[in-house]
Amino acid sequence: MGQILVSLSLLGLTLATPLEATSAGFFNAVEEIYSEPLAKKTLDLTNRYPEKSVNEVFADNILLNLHYLKGDAQNKPDWEKVRQPFETSFVLKPNEAFAFHEDILPEFKGKIVKTTGAHFNWEDGFKSDGFLVGDGVCHLATLINWVAQEARLKVIAPSNHDFLPVPGVPREFGTAIFWLPQSGWKSQNQNLYIENAFNFPVKFTFKADSQKVEVAITKIQ
Repeated sequence: MGQILVSLSLLGLTLATPLEATSAGFFNAVEEIYSEPLAKKTLDLTNRYPEKSVNEVFADNILLNLHYLKGDAQNKPDWEKVRQPFETSFVLKPNEAFAFHEDILPEFKGKIVKTTGAHFNWEDGFKSDGFLVGDGVCHLATLINWVAQEARLKVIAPSNHDFLPVPGVPREFGTAIFWLPQSGWKSQNQNLYIENAFNFPVKFTFKADSQKVEVAITKIQ
């Protein structure tokens, strides 16, 4: 059977290639044409902590957390693979919400469509710097809080990270994260909630490597 060819013209975009080979690329191109940047921020992973060995723990935990968000994390991580450049994204439709973890406040029941999917503990493969397992994930939550507020999404971060600064991010966006459902309200209040109160979808895109994490939010028209 011969291949089905597609010839489409949209705002000057013309395709005449096999359908099965180009459909994903075409629709990605259409989404890019119809998207509008709302906010973008970058977190430097080389300056999370003054001591090099501790900084590595912070950076690796942040990257592992993003791999959980992407859906390809392992509880016994290959850290060389974790540090390779990668990208992941998700979309919030109007009235949908994101939470950093799934132990959520009652008012968000039925709204959460996405979490990072991680619990920041030994069982998930997260590292310890000798003080806490999962150190660094608060920095990622802080970055997401910062870019979401700049994009004018509805953000609730009940517990501030004001006991320690997060390098490179204004202090008012500091977000404390904790997951342990048996702790009652503590876990729910050390979470990050982002709701899309607009009447259009928004896309979160994360690009990361061993040096940095970039988060961008775009309007999908």
